[in-house]
Amino acid sequence: MRLVSMVLCCSALLSLASQSAAVFSAEVNVYSARQEELIKPVLDEFSASTGIRVNLITGNADELITRIASEGRNSPADLLITTDVGRLYRAKQQQLLQPQRSELLQQAIPAHLRDEAGYWFGLTVRARPVMYAADRLSEADKAELADLTAERWRGRICVRSSGHIYNQSMVAAKLAHDGTAATEQWVRGLVQNLARPPRGGDRDQIRALAAGVCDLAIANTYYLAGMMNDPRDQQAAASIAVYWPEQDSRGAHINISGAGVAVHAPNPAAALQLLEFMLSDSSQQWYAEANHEYPVRPGVAYSETLQSYGDFKADTLPLERLGELNAEALRLMDRARWR
Repeated sequence: MRLVSMVLCCSALLSLASQSAAVFSAEVNVYSARQEELIKPVLDEFSASTGIRVNLITGNADELITRIASEGRNSPADLLITTDVGRLYRAKQQQLLQPQRSELLQQAIPAHLRDEAGYWFGLTVRARPVMYAADRLSEADKAELADLTAERWRGRICVRSSGHIYNQSMVAAKLAHDGTAATEQWVRGLVQNLARPPRGGDRDQIRALAAGVCDLAIANTYYLAGMMNDPRDQQAAASIAVYWPEQDSRGAHINISGAGVAVHAPNPAAALQLLEFMLSDSSQQWYAEANHEYPVRPGVAYSETLQSYGDFKADTLPLERLGELNAEALRLMDRARWR
């Protein structure tokens, strides 16, 4: 009897040890277009909370999508994290993502910031307003998007190239709201008013604005916020103010950073668990404070820097439309010679 008890006891301990090892040997493979320092603290917190190891691969957003496609069924990718809904839409269209059903995600993320069928989900909101040189202009010099084609802005606007998906999505949003003819007329007028041929990223447009190359710029707010917290760019950023366009109509243009579970994910349950963790209040708060992006989850406070830009009404256009209209937007921008 005693021997049987010892055997049962040992078996129970072995079973418990096996279960424990299984928990701590679990892993999830993340392909991220976000730089390591902009995401790793959240992933480390997830591992500490769950015992699931996160293997992180970072890279160019478009190249990561191409990589998943080329790896096919042998891809180790569990979760794709990338920027701009246009890329998430492209990954979905290439059948690189699988749909997820999660009550937590549905409740945490407003419907227009996630795929209706569950293929991708917004993680943060990115706003793309008009910025102006506060030492040369005032908010009284309203710069609604429609106004950017006016004669008074001739040679006074900076914006990055049409090759970047941020601008493609902005034009796609205008297509959805205004149609092809009106949008093409607007793009042609904007191009005519540029201070210089487009070059560089959003930070370069902000630096040019501060240096007097232009008086207005179109850029994402997290770039300006990052510059305000970087000693190298603080002086330039301090001279820039944010104007929120379209506040009496559709609202300011927004986009997202987001994620989707890979179609051949070897660890889909862990991938969904990580995705849900990134929508927790603590993760959303970290994103808001560290990356200066707007939380996708309502009720989470902005960073102090973002609060300094004021509250704004955001466009609630379903972001899926931006992906659907991306090709048309790019053709239109090419016709308008937006380089």
